[in-house]
Order: sequence, then structure tokens, then C-alpha cells
Amino acid sequence: MTATARPDRADSSRAPAGRKSQQRVQDILRAGREVFAEKGYEHATAAEIAQRVGVSEATVFSYFRGKRELCARVIADWYDEIIAAFEHGMPVEASVQQQFAFIVRTHLRLMLVNGTGLCALVLSEGRAKQHALSDELTALQRRYTAPLMDVLARGQAAGQVRADLPLSLLRSMVFGPMEHVLWDAILGHRKLDTETTATQLIDMLWAAVQPPAPEQAALVRFRNEVAEAVRRLEGTASRG
Repeated sequence: MTATARPDRADSSRAPAGRKSQQRVQDILRAGREVFAEKGYEHATAAEIAQRVGVSEATVFSYFRGKRELCARVIADWYDEIIAAFEHGMPVEASVQQQFAFIVRTHLRLMLVNGTGLCALVLSEGRAKQHALSDELTALQRRYTAPLMDVLARGQAAGQVRADLPLSLLRSMVFGPMEHVLWDAILGHRKLDTETTATQLIDMLWAAVQPPAPEQAALVRFRNEVAEAVRRLEGTASRG
């Protein structure tokens, strides 16, 4: 598994390097995670985050340029935790199918068990057009989906994943259904059986990304050729 590079965030945070300052940054990020998860981006305030830490709002802004930067850092740290779970837990010697299953199961488990508030934040803000966090979320999601893209690419090279579709579309085929499951659970306040749901999704998604059987592919080609021949005949008849 190729490690996902974590971008240098030194330019985005102005925190001094001292131990006390580093602890203050961690306290602000912890409180920020709580507030953004509870309130969403629009309704979260630096004042409430500062209150939970026990500092002034000005202190928060001495470490982060604003709410946008703080929220982006909170989400980035959360993504880093999930990416680390992918990279450290991935069964290296396992088959592509087993690694695919690991990613789907781990994704659902971490989202539903440990982070529904942040999951709702990312899903809702990610859907908003021209949102303040649009650029940050796009870059973060590219890193976040990289482990799956790596598995799919190796699957294509080994002939275990269909190669007639681009990786970007295969990625959407996998994350799209998972996103709907997460939305149903979060918006409906439903407690899902994570393991059962993951198993069902894995079976469905793996079947979708596998190369079509030769007989099935031949049947599809034949059907398309017949349909095209019929269209040509109808066109000739209409012109005559």
C-alpha cells in the first residue's frame, strides 16, 4: 500500500513551536471538532470554541487565521486519522478483494461509530456550491480516497477490477452508495448494524467493479449491434 503524503500545514497555522503553545493548539482543535460536529460550519463560532478551551477569542485567532482555516484543519486531522487506519490496518498480503473489503468496512465503521457529527459536516458542506471550504474539501477528499484508488488501480492491473471504466468513475461507484447509507443513518438518527451493512455493501460493490463475464459481455455487444442495425434500417426506411 502506498503511503498517502500528508501536506505540510506549517504555512496554514501560526502557532509557536513551544510545548505550551502546541498543547493550546491541540486544545483548540479538540474543542473545534466538538463544536463543528455539533453545530455545523455556519453556526459554529470561534467564541464558543474559545469558551470551551477557556481562552479568549483573540487567542484562537492568534493560532488560526479564521474559522475557515480552523475547520479545514479539524477535518484534515480527522481524515488523517482515517487514512492512518487504512494504511496501518491494511492486510498487505491479502488479495485485492480482501483489501477492497477492508477499506469499505473500515470507512463505515469509523464514520458511523466514531464520527457521525463530523461525517454530517463533511457531507453537507461538501455538497454546497461555492462554499467557503470547497477548495479545502476537494483537496482533502482527493487524499482521503487515494487508498481506494490504489487498490482499484492494482485490481485493474491484475484483471480483477473492470478496466472499461475510469478509476474516477469506479471511485464514485463505491463512495456514492456508502454516502447514501451514511446520510440515511445520520439524518434518520438510525443506529445501523455496521458489520451487516458493511458486508452487504461489500458484496454489492465488489460485484459492480468486477470485470463482466465474457458471456455477458458478448451478449451486451450483440444486443448493441442488433440495436444499431435496427436504427440504421429504420433510418433507411424513413428516407425511402
